[in-house]
Amino acid sequence: MTEQRWQQVSEWPLMLAAVAFLGAYAWTVLGPPVGASAQFAGLIMWVTWVVFAGDFVVRLGLAPRPGRWLLRHLHELAMVVLPMFRPLRLLRLLRLLRLVTLLGVLQRSAGAAVRGRVVLYAAGSTLMLLIISSLAMLDAERGAPGASIETYPQALWWSTVTVTTVGYGDFSPVTITGRAIAVALMVAGIALLGVITATLASWLVERVGEQDEANQAATRAQVADLAAEIAALRAQLSTHDARDR
Repeated sequence: MTEQRWQQVSEWPLMLAAVAFLGAYAWTVLGPPVGASAQFAGLIMWVTWVVFAGDFVVRLGLAPRPGRWLLRHLHELAMVVLPMFRPLRLLRLLRLLRLVTLLGVLQRSAGAAVRGRVVLYAAGSTLMLLIISSLAMLDAERGAPGASIETYPQALWWSTVTVTTVGYGDFSPVTITGRAIAVALMVAGIALLGVITATLASWLVERVGEQDEANQAATRAQVADLAAEIAALRAQLSTHDARDR
């Protein structure tokens, strides 16, 4: 089996694992659960970790050049090995979101489909990033000395003003993990603004082009009408001249 074939086979199981991990992770951060509930949530997170770790090992074994493949996928290794990067496993859900938005715009024209997919994907990705980053930030900051982010609404507010590059500064991370999350979210916010700006510019250019084409068509029609009227007047003048002679 090739690496590409393995990715096709494991795509949906990994997405389901990411959904299960999201539920368990949110439960442990917002709850937190105790007793049997905590054990159950921990079991789900361990199972999903095994799934992602197994996928990483299989893909490494199937790679034609394992050393080069490992260097190109160090972020996935960090997601598996380092607990602080475990929320990054949820980014797998963005691929599911991309598939959903693609299926939702297949009936449109080519230009509208691409633009609609970009808008839906950007909006969905933003919402997913806000949820994930807020959970990760609360998990990293809550209980830390001098931390100002102690509740999920505070974390969600911080994520919103950060991803939009506003940054009021009323809440800010104090831990190394929290600041790493902040850097990643700021980069994502800049990329998001770029996507939205490019999509809006594309729509405006297309609308202006359509309006310009409509105006040109109307102008051509008027010129054709004037030419026909001139030709008719010339024919009438020629007829009158012939009669006068």
